[in-house]
Amino acid sequence: MYKFLLSSRWLGWFVLVCALAAVCAFLGTWQLDRRDAVREDIGWVDANYSADPVPFEEAAGYFEDFDPSAEWLPVQLTGTYDSAHQRIVRNRPLNGRPGYEVLVPLKLQDGTAVVINRGWLAIGNNEAGWPDEVPAAPEGEVTVTARIKPAEPTLLRGAPEGQLASIDLAIYQEQTGYPLEQAAYGLMDTEDPAPAERPEAAPKPALDEGPHLSYALQWYAFGLLFFVGFGYAARQEAWNLIEAGEDEEDDFDDDGEEVHSAAPAPRRTRPVRRRRGTTGEEEEDAILDAQGY
Repeated sequence: MYKFLLSSRWLGWFVLVCALAAVCAFLGTWQLDRRDAVREDIGWVDANYSADPVPFEEAAGYFEDFDPSAEWLPVQLTGTYDSAHQRIVRNRPLNGRPGYEVLVPLKLQDGTAVVINRGWLAIGNNEAGWPDEVPAAPEGEVTVTARIKPAEPTLLRGAPEGQLASIDLAIYQEQTGYPLEQAAYGLMDTEDPAPAERPEAAPKPALDEGPHLSYALQWYAFGLLFFVGFGYAARQEAWNLIEAGEDEEDDFDDDGEEVHSAAPAPRRTRPVRRRRGTTGEEEEDAILDAQGY
């Protein structure tokens, strides 16, 4: 009954359904991979964010060669801010508000320089493209507790003098003229002594996995529905052939291609009933007449 599925038309539909289902499966797997990455990040937040600060000497390697397992780990550093090379990072939204972040190199006692992100500033009203005021970093020796964050990639967009397009430590180092730790920077938590004013502290990252799992299940369901739709269409085609009274074995060749006979269908003759009182010759003439002779 389903020999028509071997026709070129139905085979083409089946190939298309398989291709669409494969795309859905790829997108579903991609969403699951994204969920795994988010869950890994959440794991580092849970493990590191509230941990006790470690001395810089124990965490120095993470600033030279970043390890994702160390992200958000609090580190205690002591040194002096180089406020002369302070920079503003543009296009840094916080809770839906546009703004900036403030970067200042912290020169440690051993000569190492670590970039500290001191926090967030709202977009200003006095001068376009600049915050209204940047709170000054403490002068003299300061002890900073900051969480490890990876350096950001280079962006194609530029930035005005005194600003950076991203926390690209390589470009920042070119502007300072002395070596900076390149793999990571510190997101400030506290400063001692604490200044009277400081930029707004970064909030704790959200621990929400997001909708990736539901999106993945939706994509897998879409892929399955393509096959369900194909099966339904095939069933309807089979019922249409049955209702039309067509013999599928005669309508399709060995390769599944639909064929049509050029010969006219034989004429159906009505059976001739023998009437009483007729001779054999009369009956024979009646049969010939019924057959069209």
